[in-house]
Amino acid sequence: MNFQRGRHREEPEINLIPMIDVLLVILIFLMITTTYSKFAGLEINLPTADAQTQQDKPNEIDVVVTANGNVLINKAPVTGNVEAIGIALRRAAEGAQETVVIINADAKAAHQNVIDVMQAARNAGLSHISFATQQKQQ
Repeated sequence: MNFQRGRHREEPEINLIPMIDVLLVILIFLMITTTYSKFAGLEINLPTADAQTQQDKPNEIDVVVTANGNVLINKAPVTGNVEAIGIALRRAAEGAQETVVIINADAKAAHQNVIDVMQAARNAGLSHISFATQQKQQ
């Protein structure tokens, strides 16, 4: 029994216009709420050089900081705090002009021990400090 003889059945279809409207609203919302960050920075290219190792200079003080915190100044052990290290640095720098303190710190040395040596050098009036490194083995 077909009671709807004269009526044609409409084919179902998807109306894309409301979906496009919703997507445009979402896109506009995202564009408005997005914050654009501008990173300011200075881009520099540092020069490189293959320099020969420097010869020992008479106005250098070699400070070694071992992994367990011992400090050696020109291969002489120094015990004590920042003041004792400063006194030993002042004694090692007597008579030399523009003395450079070279810190050879073990890779596992505590950061505080290296800072103590730097503080002692500053207290002793030695402002030129350098750190010794070694090249990586390839």
